Amino acid sequence: MYVYTYTHTHTHTHTYIYIYIYIYIYIYIYIYIHTYIHTYIHTYIHTYIHTYIHTYIHTYIHTYIHTYIHTYIHTYIHTYIHTYIHTYIHTYIHTYIHTYIHTYIDR
Repeated sequence: MYVYTYTHTHTHTHTYIYIYIYIYIYIYIYIYIHTYIHTYIHTYIHTYIHTYIHTYIHTYIHTYIHTYIHTYIHTYIHTYIHTYIHTYIHTYIHTYIHTYIHTYIDR
């Protein structure tokens, strides 16, 4: 009876110790993994997104703005200068010739 009780108590105590150890290990692993993953993922994602967005946006905006401005300025200047010069020269020449003819030839 005494041996049986002792064995039973001893086994029972060991079972509780194992349960506590498992719970402790589980909690520790859970907290560690959770903290690590959360920190890592947070840091990684933040860094990655920051770097990616910065690089992408910088490259995209730079390329886009460069291309757009270059195209726009080229087109605008070409169109504007062409139109302006054409109109100006036409008007100027027309006015000048008209004035010249009127002033000198009609005398």
